[in-house]
Amino acid sequence: MTTWQGWQHFATTPPLAPPQPGDAPRSTEERLAYHSAFVTVRTPAIDTLATQVRTLMLLGRHQQNTARPSLIVTGPAAAGKTTALLEVGRTCHLAHTRKNPASPGRAHEQMPVAYLLVPPGATAKTLAIEFARYLGIPVTTRMTQAQITSAVCHTYTQAGVRLVLIDEIHRLNPRTTTGAEAAELLKDLTERIKATFVYTGIDVAATPLFSGIRGAQLASRASLINCGPLPARHGNTRPFTDLITDMENALNLTQHTPGTLPRHASYLHQRTAGRIGSLARLIRQAAITAICDGTERITKKALETIQLDHLAEEANRPRTRQPARTA
Repeated sequence: MTTWQGWQHFATTPPLAPPQPGDAPRSTEERLAYHSAFVTVRTPAIDTLATQVRTLMLLGRHQQNTARPSLIVTGPAAAGKTTALLEVGRTCHLAHTRKNPASPGRAHEQMPVAYLLVPPGATAKTLAIEFARYLGIPVTTRMTQAQITSAVCHTYTQAGVRLVLIDEIHRLNPRTTTGAEAAELLKDLTERIKATFVYTGIDVAATPLFSGIRGAQLASRASLINCGPLPARHGNTRPFTDLITDMENALNLTQHTPGTLPRHASYLHQRTAGRIGSLARLIRQAAITAICDGTERITKKALETIQLDHLAEEANRPRTRQPARTA
Protein backbone atom coordinates (compact mmCIF):
# COMPACT_ATOMS: atom_id res chain seq x y z
CA MET A 1 0.00 0.00 0.00
CA THR A 2 3.02 2.31 -0.02
CA THR A 3 2.48 3.03 -3.73
CA TRP A 4 -0.50 4.86 -5.22
CA GLN A 5 -1.60 1.78 -7.20
CA GLY A 6 -1.46 -0.42 -4.10
CA TRP A 7 -3.31 2.11 -1.98
CA GLN A 8 -6.02 2.61 -4.62
CA HIS A 9 -6.54 -1.18 -4.80
CA PHE A 10 -6.86 -1.36 -1.02
CA ALA A 11 -9.21 1.63 -0.77
CA THR A 12 -11.53 0.62 -3.60
CA THR A 13 -11.74 -3.12 -2.89
CA PRO A 14 -14.95 -3.77 -0.92
CA PRO A 15 -14.10 -4.92 2.60
CA LEU A 16 -14.96 -8.46 3.64
CA ALA A 17 -18.50 -8.96 4.87
CA PRO A 18 -19.79 -11.58 7.34
CA PRO A 19 -22.09 -14.26 5.92
CA GLN A 20 -25.72 -13.18 5.72
CA PRO A 21 -28.90 -15.26 6.01
CA GLY A 22 -29.79 -16.63 2.61
CA ASP A 23 -26.20 -16.55 1.30
CA ALA A 24 -24.92 -19.63 -0.45
CA PRO A 25 -22.65 -21.69 1.82
CA ARG A 26 -18.97 -20.93 1.35
CA SER A 27 -16.50 -23.69 0.64
CA THR A 28 -13.88 -24.73 3.18
CA GLU A 29 -11.17 -22.87 1.25
CA GLU A 30 -13.32 -19.75 1.03
CA ARG A 31 -13.98 -19.82 4.77
CA LEU A 32 -10.30 -20.35 5.56
CA ALA A 33 -9.42 -17.37 3.36
CA TYR A 34 -12.18 -15.31 5.00
CA HIS A 35 -10.91 -15.93 8.54
CA SER A 36 -7.32 -15.37 7.45
CA ALA A 37 -8.15 -11.83 6.29
CA PHE A 38 -11.27 -11.33 8.45
CA VAL A 39 -13.38 -8.21 8.87
CA THR A 40 -12.34 -4.87 10.35
CA VAL A 41 -14.49 -4.26 13.40
CA ARG A 42 -15.33 -0.65 14.19
CA THR A 43 -13.54 0.34 17.42
CA PRO A 44 -13.59 3.47 19.60
CA ALA A 45 -10.12 4.34 18.24
CA ILE A 46 -11.40 4.33 14.65
CA ASP A 47 -14.35 6.57 15.58
CA THR A 48 -12.14 9.01 17.49
CA LEU A 49 -9.52 9.15 14.74
CA ALA A 50 -12.15 9.64 12.01
CA THR A 51 -13.67 12.59 13.87
CA GLN A 52 -10.31 14.21 14.58
CA VAL A 53 -9.02 13.80 11.02
CA ARG A 54 -12.18 15.25 9.51
CA THR A 55 -12.01 18.25 11.88
CA LEU A 56 -8.32 18.92 11.25
CA MET A 57 -8.74 18.69 7.48
CA LEU A 58 -11.47 21.32 7.66
CA LEU A 59 -9.39 23.42 10.06
CA GLY A 60 -6.37 23.47 7.74
CA ARG A 61 -8.20 23.61 4.41
CA HIS A 62 -7.57 27.32 3.76
CA GLN A 63 -4.42 27.74 5.84
CA GLN A 64 -1.66 29.21 3.69
CA ASN A 65 1.38 30.48 5.56
CA THR A 66 2.16 27.85 8.22
CA ALA A 67 1.99 24.10 8.59
CA ARG A 68 -1.49 22.68 9.03
CA PRO A 69 -2.36 21.05 12.35
CA SER A 70 -1.42 17.38 12.45
CA LEU A 71 -2.25 14.31 14.49
CA ILE A 72 -0.21 11.61 16.20
CA VAL A 73 -1.70 8.21 17.04
CA THR A 74 0.31 6.48 19.75
CA GLY A 75 0.04 3.40 21.94
CA PRO A 76 1.60 -0.01 22.55
CA ALA A 77 2.10 -2.65 19.88
CA ALA A 78 -0.97 -4.65 18.78
CA ALA A 79 -3.37 -1.93 19.96
CA GLY A 80 -4.98 -1.41 16.54
CA LYS A 81 -3.20 1.81 15.54
CA THR A 82 -2.39 0.90 11.95
CA THR A 83 -5.81 -0.69 11.41
CA ALA A 84 -7.47 2.53 12.56
CA LEU A 85 -5.15 4.61 10.36
CA LEU A 86 -5.89 2.54 7.26
CA GLU A 87 -9.64 2.47 7.87
CA VAL A 88 -9.81 6.26 8.22
CA GLY A 89 -7.62 6.67 5.14
CA ARG A 90 -9.93 4.41 3.13
CA THR A 91 -12.98 6.38 4.28
CA CYS A 92 -11.34 9.67 3.28
CA HIS A 93 -10.32 8.30 -0.13
CA LEU A 94 -13.82 7.01 -0.93
CA ALA A 95 -15.53 10.17 0.30
CA HIS A 96 -13.26 12.33 -1.86
CA THR A 97 -13.66 10.24 -5.02
CA ARG A 98 -17.45 10.15 -4.61
CA LYS A 99 -17.49 13.93 -4.31
CA ASN A 100 -14.99 14.43 -7.15
CA PRO A 101 -15.60 11.72 -9.78
CA ALA A 102 -13.07 11.29 -12.56
CA SER A 103 -13.79 12.73 -15.98
CA PRO A 104 -14.92 10.27 -18.70
CA GLY A 105 -11.99 8.32 -20.07
CA ARG A 106 -9.75 8.96 -17.05
CA ALA A 107 -9.12 6.55 -14.20
CA HIS A 108 -8.82 9.34 -11.63
CA GLU A 109 -8.47 13.09 -11.36
CA GLN A 110 -6.82 13.38 -7.97
CA MET A 111 -4.98 11.21 -5.46
CA PRO A 112 -6.37 12.38 -2.10
CA VAL A 113 -4.52 10.06 0.29
CA ALA A 114 -0.87 9.03 0.64
CA TYR A 115 0.30 6.20 2.93
CA LEU A 116 3.98 5.77 3.78
CA LEU A 117 6.18 3.80 6.17
CA VAL A 118 9.19 5.42 7.81
CA PRO A 119 12.09 3.17 6.73
CA PRO A 120 14.41 1.77 9.42
CA GLY A 121 17.32 4.14 10.07
CA ALA A 122 15.61 6.77 7.94
CA THR A 123 17.64 9.68 6.67
CA ALA A 124 16.14 12.79 5.14
CA LYS A 125 16.97 11.52 1.65
CA THR A 126 15.60 7.99 2.10
CA LEU A 127 12.42 9.45 3.60
CA ALA A 128 12.08 11.85 0.64
CA ILE A 129 12.55 8.88 -1.70
CA GLU A 130 9.67 7.06 0.05
CA PHE A 131 7.43 10.05 -0.63
CA ALA A 132 8.55 10.02 -4.27
CA ARG A 133 8.05 6.26 -4.66
CA TYR A 134 4.43 6.48 -3.52
CA LEU A 135 3.43 8.58 -6.55
CA GLY A 136 5.99 7.03 -8.89
CA ILE A 137 8.12 10.19 -9.15
CA PRO A 138 11.35 9.30 -11.03
CA VAL A 139 14.42 9.54 -8.79
CA THR A 140 17.99 9.11 -9.98
CA THR A 141 21.12 8.52 -7.92
CA ARG A 142 22.46 11.92 -8.94
CA MET A 143 19.49 13.83 -7.54
CA THR A 144 20.06 15.71 -4.31
CA GLN A 145 17.69 15.62 -1.39
CA ALA A 146 16.58 19.17 -2.21
CA GLN A 147 15.75 18.18 -5.80
CA ILE A 148 13.76 15.14 -4.66
CA THR A 149 11.90 17.21 -2.07
CA SER A 150 10.99 19.87 -4.64
CA ALA A 151 9.69 17.21 -7.02
CA VAL A 152 7.67 15.63 -4.19
CA CYS A 153 6.08 18.92 -3.10
CA HIS A 154 5.21 19.89 -6.67
CA THR A 155 3.76 16.49 -7.60
CA TYR A 156 1.80 16.02 -4.36
CA THR A 157 0.25 19.45 -4.84
CA GLN A 158 -0.62 18.72 -8.48
CA ALA A 159 -2.06 15.32 -7.54
CA GLY A 160 -4.32 16.89 -4.94
CA VAL A 161 -3.05 14.93 -1.94
CA ARG A 162 -5.12 16.06 1.05
CA LEU A 163 -4.21 13.49 3.70
CA VAL A 164 -0.73 12.04 4.36
CA LEU A 165 -0.59 8.97 6.61
CA ILE A 166 2.88 8.16 7.98
CA ASP A 167 3.28 4.88 9.88
CA GLU A 168 6.14 3.71 12.14
CA ILE A 169 7.04 7.28 13.13
CA HIS A 170 8.77 5.93 16.27
CA ARG A 171 11.65 4.91 13.99
CA LEU A 172 12.73 8.56 13.84
CA ASN A 173 15.20 9.67 16.50
CA PRO A 174 15.82 13.44 16.37
CA ARG A 175 18.72 13.05 18.81
CA THR A 176 20.86 11.61 16.00
CA THR A 177 22.09 13.69 13.11
CA THR A 178 20.27 11.64 10.46
CA GLY A 179 17.11 11.46 12.58
CA ALA A 180 17.14 15.23 13.15
CA GLU A 181 17.50 15.84 9.42
CA ALA A 182 14.60 13.46 8.67
CA ALA A 183 12.42 15.20 11.26
CA GLU A 184 13.36 18.55 9.70
CA LEU A 185 12.30 17.20 6.30
CA LEU A 186 8.88 16.25 7.66
CA LYS A 187 8.49 19.75 9.08
CA ASP A 188 9.40 21.18 5.68
CA LEU A 189 6.92 18.92 3.86
CA THR A 190 4.05 19.84 6.20
CA GLU A 191 4.63 23.49 5.30
CA ARG A 192 4.91 22.95 1.53
CA ILE A 193 2.27 20.26 0.89
CA LYS A 194 -1.34 21.37 1.35
CA ALA A 195 -2.32 18.29 3.33
CA THR A 196 -3.12 17.12 6.83
CA PHE A 197 -0.39 14.83 8.22
CA VAL A 198 -1.30 11.93 10.53
CA TYR A 199 1.50 9.96 12.18
CA THR A 200 1.29 6.69 14.06
CA GLY A 201 3.88 4.82 16.10
CA ILE A 202 4.56 2.81 19.24
CA ASP A 203 4.52 4.84 22.47
CA VAL A 204 5.55 7.98 20.59
CA ALA A 205 5.17 10.26 23.62
CA ALA A 206 7.93 8.32 25.38
CA THR A 207 10.39 8.61 22.47
CA PRO A 208 12.79 11.50 21.72
CA LEU A 209 10.34 12.68 19.06
CA PHE A 210 8.83 15.18 21.51
CA SER A 211 12.08 16.30 23.10
CA GLY A 212 14.33 19.24 22.27
CA ILE A 213 13.59 22.16 19.97
CA ARG A 214 12.40 20.04 17.04
CA GLY A 215 10.24 17.91 19.32
CA ALA A 216 8.65 21.03 20.78
CA GLN A 217 7.80 22.25 17.27
CA LEU A 218 6.14 18.94 16.44
CA ALA A 219 4.28 18.79 19.75
CA SER A 220 2.96 22.33 19.30
CA ARG A 221 1.38 21.41 15.95
CA ALA A 222 0.12 17.91 16.67
CA SER A 223 -2.78 16.56 18.67
CA LEU A 224 -2.22 13.21 20.37
CA ILE A 225 -4.60 10.25 20.31
CA ASN A 226 -3.74 7.43 22.68
CA CYS A 227 -4.76 4.12 21.14
CA GLY A 228 -4.27 1.89 24.17
CA PRO A 229 -5.65 -1.52 25.11
CA LEU A 230 -9.42 -1.67 25.49
CA PRO A 231 -10.60 -1.69 29.13
CA ALA A 232 -12.84 -4.46 30.32
CA ARG A 233 -15.23 -1.83 31.65
CA HIS A 234 -15.62 1.89 30.95
CA GLY A 235 -18.33 3.46 33.10
CA ASN A 236 -21.49 1.55 32.35
CA THR A 237 -20.14 0.07 29.13
CA ARG A 238 -18.02 -2.98 28.37
CA PRO A 239 -16.06 -2.03 25.24
CA PHE A 240 -13.95 -5.19 25.19
CA THR A 241 -17.01 -7.43 25.43
CA ASP A 242 -18.69 -5.43 22.66
CA LEU A 243 -15.63 -6.00 20.47
CA ILE A 244 -15.71 -9.74 21.16
CA THR A 245 -19.41 -9.85 20.29
CA ASP A 246 -18.83 -8.09 16.98
CA MET A 247 -15.99 -10.48 16.11
CA GLU A 248 -18.07 -13.51 17.04
CA ASN A 249 -20.96 -12.29 14.90
CA ALA A 250 -18.57 -12.16 11.95
CA LEU A 251 -17.45 -15.80 12.29
CA ASN A 252 -18.34 -18.30 9.57
CA LEU A 253 -18.43 -21.58 11.52
CA THR A 254 -21.20 -24.14 11.11
CA GLN A 255 -21.41 -25.37 14.73
CA HIS A 256 -20.43 -22.35 16.82
CA THR A 257 -22.91 -21.33 19.54
CA PRO A 258 -23.56 -17.56 19.60
CA GLY A 259 -22.71 -15.97 22.93
CA THR A 260 -19.88 -18.38 23.73
CA LEU A 261 -17.04 -15.86 23.35
CA PRO A 262 -18.68 -12.94 25.22
CA ARG A 263 -19.18 -15.28 28.19
CA HIS A 264 -15.41 -15.67 28.32
CA ALA A 265 -14.70 -11.92 28.07
CA SER A 266 -12.78 -11.82 31.38
CA TYR A 267 -10.55 -14.69 30.29
CA LEU A 268 -9.98 -13.16 26.87
CA HIS A 269 -9.16 -9.75 28.36
CA GLN A 270 -6.64 -11.29 30.73
CA ARG A 271 -5.18 -13.44 27.95
CA THR A 272 -4.72 -10.57 25.47
CA ALA A 273 -4.20 -7.70 27.97
CA GLY A 274 -6.98 -5.89 26.11
CA ARG A 275 -4.94 -5.57 22.90
CA ILE A 276 -7.15 -5.57 19.82
CA GLY A 277 -4.48 -7.10 17.58
CA SER A 278 -3.85 -9.97 19.99
CA LEU A 279 -7.58 -10.66 20.34
CA ALA A 280 -8.13 -10.64 16.58
CA ARG A 281 -5.25 -13.05 16.06
CA LEU A 282 -6.52 -15.41 18.78
CA ILE A 283 -10.07 -15.56 17.39
CA ARG A 284 -8.95 -15.86 13.76
CA GLN A 285 -6.52 -18.65 14.61
CA ALA A 286 -9.13 -20.45 16.69
CA ALA A 287 -11.63 -20.25 13.83
CA ILE A 288 -9.14 -21.62 11.30
CA THR A 289 -8.23 -24.44 13.69
CA ALA A 290 -11.93 -25.24 14.19
CA ILE A 291 -12.43 -25.54 10.43
CA CYS A 292 -9.31 -27.68 9.95
CA ASP A 293 -10.11 -30.14 12.78
CA GLY A 294 -13.82 -30.33 11.89
CA THR A 295 -15.19 -29.11 15.23
CA GLU A 296 -16.50 -25.89 13.61
CA ARG A 297 -16.81 -24.11 16.94
CA ILE A 298 -14.64 -22.11 19.33
CA THR A 299 -14.60 -23.06 23.00
CA LYS A 300 -12.52 -21.88 25.93
CA LYS A 301 -10.69 -25.22 25.87
CA ALA A 302 -9.82 -24.64 22.22
CA LEU A 303 -8.65 -21.08 22.95
CA GLU A 304 -6.32 -22.34 25.68
CA THR A 305 -4.46 -24.54 23.19
CA ILE A 306 -3.52 -21.62 20.93
CA GLN A 307 -0.24 -19.84 21.48
CA LEU A 308 -0.53 -16.07 21.17
CA ASP A 309 1.98 -13.52 19.96
CA HIS A 310 5.08 -13.16 22.14
CA LEU A 311 3.99 -9.79 23.55
CA ALA A 312 0.70 -11.18 24.87
CA GLU A 313 2.32 -14.38 26.15
CA GLU A 314 4.93 -12.36 28.05
CA ALA A 315 2.21 -10.22 29.64
CA ASN A 316 0.60 -13.38 31.03
CA ARG A 317 3.80 -15.07 32.17
CA PRO A 318 3.99 -15.32 35.98
CA ARG A 319 6.67 -13.10 37.44
CA THR A 320 9.19 -14.85 39.67
CA ARG A 321 9.69 -13.06 42.97
CA GLN A 322 13.29 -12.11 43.67
CA PRO A 323 14.59 -13.36 47.04
CA ALA A 324 15.02 -10.65 49.63
CA ARG A 325 18.57 -9.43 50.05
CA THR A 326 20.22 -9.86 53.39
CA ALA A 327 22.48 -7.24 54.91
